[in-house]
Amino acid sequence: MYHDLKTTYWWPNMKAEITSYVNKCLTCSKVKVEYQKPSGLLQQPEIPMWKWEQISMDFITKLPKTASGCDTIWVIVDRLTKSAHFLRIRETDKLDKLTQIYLKEVVTRHGVPTTIISNRDSRFTLHFWKSLHKALGTRLDMSTTYHSQTVESEPVGFQINLIAYLSGANTTTPNWISFSSTNKYLAIMIWKSIQGKCSDLL
Repeated sequence: MYHDLKTTYWWPNMKAEITSYVNKCLTCSKVKVEYQKPSGLLQQPEIPMWKWEQISMDFITKLPKTASGCDTIWVIVDRLTKSAHFLRIRETDKLDKLTQIYLKEVVTRHGVPTTIISNRDSRFTLHFWKSLHKALGTRLDMSTTYHSQTVESEPVGFQINLIAYLSGANTTTPNWISFSSTNKYLAIMIWKSIQGKCSDLL
């Protein structure tokens, strides 16, 4: 309606008033087609019984490129202890490379998880990735991108902290690579839950 009227009419706050009118219009609400899927109930994942048995994954992309070409952080979080790996990758990295990184950084340290919760990303929907998890005996639970029915808040929290870090940087190319290195394996506050004892360094 706004696009039709703006060619002939104009008044202050025109778009907002038209939007408000359409939202309250009974006729409009009856004939308007709803394209968005109805919001579902929160799907609470089952509570893990052991550390690194169930993990969640997410990608933080579009970061300033480093000297090595990295522009993405791959966040892998243990749902029980909340410890995490922050892995530097390129957004264009192929599945076979991601697989090798995943096996090296996660499987060799913590074993094969029984469940992985992730946003519905093209990396996870390809047949090769599904076949890999099937071979490893891992179930890949898909959730909707940018929706929080199933995805937990750990990668989001890290992303907020990273945005704050980048916003406060005094250079046009902030050194986020050191930020991810410092937090590569987040275990300071949760060391005891992982190792069963306190670290002498804490």
